[in-house]
Amino acid sequence: MRNDPFMRTYSPRQEALARAAAQQRPTADVRPASDTGSNLLDAYRVKKEPYYRAVADEVELYEAAYAVRMPVMLKGPTGCGKTRFVEYMAWKLGKPLITVACNEDMTASDLVGRFLLDANGTRWQDGPLAVAARLGAICYLDEVVEARQDTTVVIHPLTDARRQLPLEKKGEMIEAHPDFQIVISYNPGYQSLMKDLKQSTKQRFGALDFNYPEHEVEAEIVAHESGVSLDVAKNLVHIGERARNLKGHGLDEGLSTRMLIYAGSLIAKGVPALGACRMALVRPITDDPDMRDALDSAVTTYF
Repeated sequence: MRNDPFMRTYSPRQEALARAAAQQRPTADVRPASDTGSNLLDAYRVKKEPYYRAVADEVELYEAAYAVRMPVMLKGPTGCGKTRFVEYMAWKLGKPLITVACNEDMTASDLVGRFLLDANGTRWQDGPLAVAARLGAICYLDEVVEARQDTTVVIHPLTDARRQLPLEKKGEMIEAHPDFQIVISYNPGYQSLMKDLKQSTKQRFGALDFNYPEHEVEAEIVAHESGVSLDVAKNLVHIGERARNLKGHGLDEGLSTRMLIYAGSLIAKGVPALGACRMALVRPITDDPDMRDALDSAVTTYF
């Protein structure tokens, strides 16, 4: 259940502009380095409270984990609220959040930084992990198993008692800021021998399990996020539950809460329910004619 206005993903350009702005202040306005870092992190602060509906004790557990700076691993299916939870906790704790969408082409340099060439020669550009560790932010590695295993190993020194990040190319050792915390997430349903975390990585984290909420809670979330009535939201959740029962029986993945919100948003904009559900729920997850017919039947049952 992501909502882009709340997302603060890492942007090298954003960091470069912030640093340039800091360097161009008149001498009468020279400020200490810590203030420059604070200005840089302002771009990653979650300024508006994201909507998050707690379903168990995950908020209290995360607060306790942050208090001792325990690295946290969020496990659950796609679209069940993992990213929104991290955004909510960053807002609640008043900490900046740097989000990295991991992918199979990600290298260690993408995380820690690299030397760049510009008109003035060579300069070092911190990566998102280095920025978070240096200045004190929560660094969220989304779908971390998508990254190569030799890349994720670079987080190990930050996830034990050392709390350090070596920048080997630069010859520098970053001592993590007291406010720094690392959070990772992944979908266990996509695990394979080729895409899974090493035990040496898993055992450095505390873990929280996420799943789709129970019917009434999920309907409340769908109604709030999409703007449809609670009755319409309940019907959408019924469809979602039917599709999830087909996982492993023709569907690789069930309908996520995010997809139900998409369908509800279309309905709230005046799109007929049948068309909205076909577009947002049925067509994206399967091309199999028989499976489409089965899902279309579920839609017509409730709408």
